Amino acid sequence: MKILIPIISCYFFTITACHNNNSNDNYETTNDSTIKQQPVADTASQQYEMQLLNAVNKYQDSLILKENLIQYYRDNNQLDLAINTTNKFIVNDSLNAKLWHIKGVLLLENFDTTNAIAAFEKALSISPSPKDLIDLGAVYAYQKNMKAISISDNLIQLFKERYKKEALFIKGTYFSNLNNNVEALRYFDSCIAIDFSFMEAYREKAIVLMRLKKYYQAIALLNKATTLNNSFDEGYYYLGKCFESINDSSRSVESYQKALLYNADNTEAAEALQLLQKNKE
Repeated sequence: MKILIPIISCYFFTITACHNNNSNDNYETTNDSTIKQQPVADTASQQYEMQLLNAVNKYQDSLILKENLIQYYRDNNQLDLAINTTNKFIVNDSLNAKLWHIKGVLLLENFDTTNAIAAFEKALSISPSPKDLIDLGAVYAYQKNMKAISISDNLIQLFKERYKKEALFIKGTYFSNLNNNVEALRYFDSCIAIDFSFMEAYREKAIVLMRLKKYYQAIALLNKATTLNNSFDEGYYYLGKCFESINDSSRSVESYQKALLYNADNTEAAEALQLLQKNKE
């Protein structure tokens, strides 16, 4: 399980194309407005890719089709292709804020934070949107950059109460990364007061409590979170970490197993469980 930014994942793409097979390199970009492909398509995944390419070339004004193609490469773990394809679309539509946002997300996933920030800022310069402010603010918060605070304030100023919990979450994340636990807890509590189902705030508050070695408080908090959302795999994972810290290995194993039950891709829980079981041998 890869966690980049606590809240960004909710705002990535509006269009999803789920295909798990790997795509091959059966296309090439050109300097004109089309994306060319090789004629061979011997798998269902490749056939689907060709259908997307044909549709994009036929309906070149369709942003939804472009998003589907980018998402296809992203779903197949081909971030370079997704980024290159997005760049191709941007060349011909440089004032499309959504494409710049998508590029920023992809660059973040590709661990290119500097260019991701530039992409989000470009999107904001074209058309201020909450998702770009949220994503950019979260990145700055993790970088311990004070710009996170001004972005959070802008989010509230521009969109009032609608994104207040996200704005406060950015501030909480900023102070948490500075190890200012008092301020971090205050902002995460404010998020939960606004929306008691805001699971990310429970998680981040629990992390602060664990850092303060307040494991029983963290356990109580995470138990509440997993009661509200019994499929909250990250909640179970951090419960496992808390139980490990108080030497309750049986409940730790149980928590890690629950995390994997609800999300088999939670690699942190899988690794923690494997290590715990190995140490018990």
